[in-house]
Amino acid sequence: MKNVRQHMNTLEAIAISLIGTNTDTDSDGLNLPSVDGIVNVVQDVRELLFPGYRKTRRPAPSERLFEYTKLLRRIEAHLRLEIGRAVSHNSHSTLKLHDKSEPAGHDHRSSATLCSQFLNALPALKATLETDLKAAFDGDPAAKTSDEIMLCYPGIEAIMVHRIAHQLYSLKIPYLPRILSEWAHRETGIDIHPGAAIGPRFFIDHGTGVVIGETCVIGAGVTLYQGVTLGAWSFPRDEDGNLIRNEKRHPTLEDNVTVYSNATILGGSTIIGNGSLIGSSVTLSRSVPANTIVTIDKPSLRFREAG
Repeated sequence: MKNVRQHMNTLEAIAISLIGTNTDTDSDGLNLPSVDGIVNVVQDVRELLFPGYRKTRRPAPSERLFEYTKLLRRIEAHLRLEIGRAVSHNSHSTLKLHDKSEPAGHDHRSSATLCSQFLNALPALKATLETDLKAAFDGDPAAKTSDEIMLCYPGIEAIMVHRIAHQLYSLKIPYLPRILSEWAHRETGIDIHPGAAIGPRFFIDHGTGVVIGETCVIGAGVTLYQGVTLGAWSFPRDEDGNLIRNEKRHPTLEDNVTVYSNATILGGSTIIGNGSLIGSSVTLSRSVPANTIVTIDKPSLRFREAG
């Protein structure tokens, strides 16, 4: 019995120590948004936009209005909850948003209003995603059907989550966009910051290792292959050594650009002109005119008998 009491005392002492270490980050006990909660919302949004790809049943035509309305109500309830948690926690948190243009103090925006703005954007979001799906089918001869692409292609999964996260980002909702982008990164191996502005007909083929930075601007009809990095050349600092934020750090790709595998394009002032093609393993930190092909000279190969 004595050993049990000593053990309980030890556990209590550990708990007290842990409680003490959390006081600077728990924002007076306010609930953080739930990672699982917002991921479930995205799964429901996906089912609403493209029914039957994650579940086995597609509602019959006579059932669609009822089923879609029911699903929308569930999305609205859960999303309002997560938005409310995110906005409330961020307003009281000692952690500061990178965006200094945001007013300090309490965020008075209504979670209901923000949720409504997001839901009203869903028809346009679906229309854009349908152009991405067509771009994938038109751009990959291995694709047999659009259903195969929806079921199997990580690039479509990544851009779908990105477009949802970008809409939340555009509404300046804290936490949730980054939660979604990092979840999609883990699921697909494709890392797209929710701030990146990406036009329609976007296709990522294969996808593993693709990185797209926060301030990238990507036009319509752009294709990226695996291992492509659209990154920052450097991080400028002020006189106190602090990072200067809210400046364009990542490149712009105009319409109908193709970037092949393992190419790296860096810098906020770098613009890849309309219709240009960037070859495999190219590294660029300067702009390229429209309709230009950039490649590396082929290295010479040496063959010799084994052994």
